[in-house]
Amino acid sequence: MKTFIACLGTETNTFSPIPTGLQNFQDTMLYHGDATQGPADMHTAPLMVWRDMTEADGGEVVESLATFAQPAGITVRAAYEGLRDEILQDLQAALPVDLILLNMHGAMVADGYDDCEGDLLQRCRDVAGAEAIIGGELDLHCSITPQMCEAADALITYKEYPHIDTKERAAELYNLCRDARIGKTKPVMAVHDCRMVNTWGTPVEPMKAFVARMQDLEGRDGILSVSFAHGFPWGDVPCATARMLVIADGDDAKAEALAKSLGAEIWQLRHETAPLMTPYREALARAAAAPAGPVVVADVADNAGGGAPSDATFLLQEILDRGLTDNILGLYWDPMAIRLCKEAGLGSQLTLRIGGKCCRESGLPIDLDVTVEGIIENAVQPFGSVTQPIGDAVWLRAAGNVNLVLNSLRGQTFHPDAFGQFGPFGMELSSLKIIIPKSSQHFYAGFAPIATEVIYATSPGTLNTDFGTIGFTKLKTPFWPNVEDPYDS
Repeated sequence: MKTFIACLGTETNTFSPIPTGLQNFQDTMLYHGDATQGPADMHTAPLMVWRDMTEADGGEVVESLATFAQPAGITVRAAYEGLRDEILQDLQAALPVDLILLNMHGAMVADGYDDCEGDLLQRCRDVAGAEAIIGGELDLHCSITPQMCEAADALITYKEYPHIDTKERAAELYNLCRDARIGKTKPVMAVHDCRMVNTWGTPVEPMKAFVARMQDLEGRDGILSVSFAHGFPWGDVPCATARMLVIADGDDAKAEALAKSLGAEIWQLRHETAPLMTPYREALARAAAAPAGPVVVADVADNAGGGAPSDATFLLQEILDRGLTDNILGLYWDPMAIRLCKEAGLGSQLTLRIGGKCCRESGLPIDLDVTVEGIIENAVQPFGSVTQPIGDAVWLRAAGNVNLVLNSLRGQTFHPDAFGQFGPFGMELSSLKIIIPKSSQHFYAGFAPIATEVIYATSPGTLNTDFGTIGFTKLKTPFWPNVEDPYDS
């Protein structure tokens, strides 16, 4: 058995002002056929699983491009086409192959391509022919499109948000595709449009039980895999709504019936699972009045993982205006400020202009008297069982024990170690009153255990969480919460 593996993806916020070019891919992750020889991260880990499982079965692995870009705006056409064509050229050279396993996102948009994943899958099919089994692993914030389903034999999404199950889903996809190749199963896919634009956190009820139920259905009565594709609210594409995806063994009707049934369950939970968001001024007032800390206040609207700049200053300005003390905020993407801090050196005191640089949704820059308390080059933070680079990181302290962490490689805050890695200061997080990670949900697994309370705060940042008011132009079907009953013809 010969397995061809590759990775190409990003999560495109079509409303983001930041273009996604080749530099973004290079800065985030770019390997030309050797990703499995490097350290595991969220996007290379699936390829490592596929290599290990193929070789354990006595098979041969052909490894192609592996690249991911930090979420931002629409991908530059030349960048997408060049990366895609590298995969296709490697696939052509590797023929014949038995399995083609692709790690993608599912919400990648490029200039001229609303459905990059569908385009890539279809071109792989054209190159490899009908005999090859093609499987794709997707982020659950994906758009499941007809072209993707037509070109692939099997698609599965992560089941968890935060995404702590990338390796498990990679193993699931390999087993499913291998069994299909040897004739043990005949996977057929069915998709149900839930007609909802929303976000669903899976660590808490009722979604925690729903995910467990999805997994319990797998391997029974001819059901091979169940995925709930949440969709990506900030991607203006025709298939932006959440979709239920079921793979059955040769039985289209069974797959369709279960997808529709599970979709109806999600629909019934729509009000219970809608995220509870608090305006940022109210969120900070509530955190300040809490009897004990630390209270974690998530800066949802400036989440780089959703395509935001990660340099918005709205919550910082409110912290300063209210005179709130004993807090920490980050990660702020501010390479210019980091350059000045490194020039000044550890322990230096300076007036620094922070944030507010990328766009109007970043707010205004803030001039602050700070002390440079820590500098780490090539810093990393944990995310599940892997680590993610954050570039150079700088810890700043202002009057009132207001602490900031700046970094040079744009990305959201996953884990307390993003703050705590600055030596002994990490031990003091528990003594702070307010902790503000720039993240929508991925922070939860790491921060919730140290928090007395978690508050999700909205602001005028890039990510609009009033989903009914998002300015879609390409999503033509009715959706909740834009209308109360999108199924009413």
